[in-house]
Amino acid sequence: MLTCCLIANRGEIAVRIIRACRELGIRAVAVYSEADAHARHVRMADAAFLIGGAAPADSYLRIDRLLDAAARAGCDCVHPGYGFLSEAESFAQAVIDAGLTWIGPSPEAIRLMGVKTDARAIMQAADVPLVPGFQSDDAADEAFQAAADRIGYPVMVKAAGGGGGKGIRVVQQRADLPDALGAARREAQHAFGDGRLFLERFIERARHVEVQVLADQHNHIVHLFERECSAQRRHQKVIEESPSPRLNDETRARIGAAAVEAARAVGYVNAGTVEFILAPDGQFYFLEMNTRLQVEHPVTEMVTGVDLVRQQFAIASGEPLPFTQADLHQRGHAVECRVYAEDPDSGFLPSVGALRLFLPPEAPGIRVDSGVGTGDEITRYYDPLIAKIIVHDMTRQGALRRMDAALRDTVILGTATNLRFLRWLISHPVFQAGEVDTSFIERHLDEFRADAPAPPDEALIAAALHDFHAARTRAPSNASDSGAAHDPWSQSDHFRMGTG
Repeated sequence: MLTCCLIANRGEIAVRIIRACRELGIRAVAVYSEADAHARHVRMADAAFLIGGAAPADSYLRIDRLLDAAARAGCDCVHPGYGFLSEAESFAQAVIDAGLTWIGPSPEAIRLMGVKTDARAIMQAADVPLVPGFQSDDAADEAFQAAADRIGYPVMVKAAGGGGGKGIRVVQQRADLPDALGAARREAQHAFGDGRLFLERFIERARHVEVQVLADQHNHIVHLFERECSAQRRHQKVIEESPSPRLNDETRARIGAAAVEAARAVGYVNAGTVEFILAPDGQFYFLEMNTRLQVEHPVTEMVTGVDLVRQQFAIASGEPLPFTQADLHQRGHAVECRVYAEDPDSGFLPSVGALRLFLPPEAPGIRVDSGVGTGDEITRYYDPLIAKIIVHDMTRQGALRRMDAALRDTVILGTATNLRFLRWLISHPVFQAGEVDTSFIERHLDEFRADAPAPPDEALIAAALHDFHAARTRAPSNASDSGAAHDPWSQSDHFRMGTG
């Protein structure tokens, strides 16, 4: 029985894990950087440790300091969330070597799926469909050129050792390949410390469909159906939904079975996601496996009724899955929108600063996952996510109407946001028809810029009034996060114990 968990992350995912810990009776220990000293996840946790400076390399990526915090707090397990070290084989192994339980897959599974070329080879052996491509650890550019000629243009140049949209180039014609190889190699080396590349045929007007899997320590593996993630900008997901409006029952069953075989091929345990490219003709191809919890996991929770984070803890504790594949069903439709502090009118540049006012929507069928509240800071050091808004309804059209209402009712003052962009996107006729592909946003972005209205005067007046009110009251925000007041920070060891 796990009793005390170090959460090696920050923001909304740390808050999400803390809530799961409370329900399970597990003490939640947070870590924080100097920039996050007053962050929501710190206020909510039972204990919190300062682990370094604002930059991730000085704090959230410091394995030694994370393990030191776990030891000092008496933790018996570590949950990595997503991002940062969640897919770092070295961190998983260090946690296990320290005698702690790792809430995730084995270091070996992380390693096998972490290098995309290795993952492709494993999937090929397991008969999981693959996009035609070329891979070699030491091939010269001439070999890539010859391979691209065989595959046919357009082709994608992709980083072997990373993800997140980095180290990727789409090459439309032969003459552009040398420059694309050089640029992708430099970006991959800088981002992942691994300059290896591979090629894949670029499937035009493709869709991005991923399958959630759960696997226990007793050789039981199930899938929890698919999420459609085709609404992307620069290879980053913007909106996710489940079920996919593109899949029929036969394809849904085949892609789910392929995801289970992919997990089985690497001896996978815990929660993971197998990502696929769906071609216009309905054929799907393995893309990669994310060996962690996904940002968009709430849409799966909404349609299946399964708490994925609680299942992660149960699996890590050695418990068998409490259901079989036949027990799992999709009920209704769920949609998630990622609300960012960014300015769509300025190339989606991050918008840093204090949230003068954040009023999330509240209504039946609406869930909001957020790591910030009124008065909190959006800094330049981390992803500028404000919240994930998730809605559920019995039909897709009902869910989209509910999402539009939720976005309309969301009030955020102090930073620019992508709220107008999200409302434009979900109301677009192509999105409404369920026909969005991964390049849709890039092709149609000028339509949004032409349609986007200026902020109403009422919003500017509200911001001014809120500043005036805040200056008079100086009331602490989110005082109820932890349910109790905490003692002041201990300056001697940068540690505090709470009662929440």
